[in-house]
Amino acid sequence: MIAADRPDRRSARLFVVEADGTMRDLRRAGLATLFNPGDLVVANDAATLPASLHGTHVPSGEAIEIRLAGWLSLPIPTRFVAIAFGSGDHRTRTEDRLPPPPLSPGDRLRLGPLEAIVERLLDHSRLLELRFPGNRAPVLAGLAQHGRPIQYAHVPEPLALWDVWTKIAARPVAFEAPSASFALDWLTLQAWRRRDVGFATLTHAAGVSSTGDAALDARLPFDEPYRIPEYTAMQVARAKLRGSRIIAIGTSAVRALESAANLDGSVRAGNGVATGHIARGTRLRVVDAILTGVHQPGESHFELLRAFADDALLANASAAFTAYRYRAHEFGDSMLLNRQPLGPITGG
Repeated sequence: MIAADRPDRRSARLFVVEADGTMRDLRRAGLATLFNPGDLVVANDAATLPASLHGTHVPSGEAIEIRLAGWLSLPIPTRFVAIAFGSGDHRTRTEDRLPPPPLSPGDRLRLGPLEAIVERLLDHSRLLELRFPGNRAPVLAGLAQHGRPIQYAHVPEPLALWDVWTKIAARPVAFEAPSASFALDWLTLQAWRRRDVGFATLTHAAGVSSTGDAALDARLPFDEPYRIPEYTAMQVARAKLRGSRIIAIGTSAVRALESAANLDGSVRAGNGVATGHIARGTRLRVVDAILTGVHQPGESHFELLRAFADDALLANASAAFTAYRYRAHEFGDSMLLNRQPLGPITGG
């Protein structure tokens, strides 16, 4: 598949997989017409942090890049799970990046105006916990001044922070963009409102999509905090009561909704942490359809899609992506996948 190498939403396309398995190729603007009155669309409104920080490993004097990848405590924005790389930048493929300098607990990292301390090494050479001394305000100011969006080699030109914020971006808690929401614009939201299609948001701290190491990638996604407002929980309950569909915009919205699910398909309002993987065999209690990007087998996002459809159907969709020259990655095209009847399943 073709990698979308720049933010270009005007020519985006939409591949629709219906509940009966039929498939359609549309312009993404057609999203405004696909849902029925009473259906509810739920999107992740998290804004994206400038989570890539270049600097120096003080004990060795060597270059280092830190990519913030997880919250240790969402209310305290000074401690993170992070992924470390050696010298280089996003123009080198993540899997080809140099390893970081040898790290030890207590090592200091100079990251622009910020100093970070390695608190603990985790069970992979690139994975660590770090702490920024000080309180919330100077840490967030330092991230804003020195940090850049996490970026991959398929987008050669440096991204600005506004390139990775969706139209509905609110609280900056995501480490990478909840990119399915790039499909949303004000005309689409207005069209849904005219058609009596509901719209609600939640906030989910979307994590990184790649670490550069296959073994570490297999553990993605990491635990991710979320918050579901009372209004969103109420709208989900009302849609379920009238037999309408719940459409999640992106895998992060699916993870939050299913993590907060009650047995009857309603969701609990408030804060939580999405843990574990959604994959084939996971029982979906809330979400009936997902709008997502173009993902490939082996990616954590693709694994989540296996809870919606069997492997044969997903293989057919992947073949169609190639035939129609769909663009992959965060700035690429979209797929609307309606949940298939998969038969008896367990787990979740």
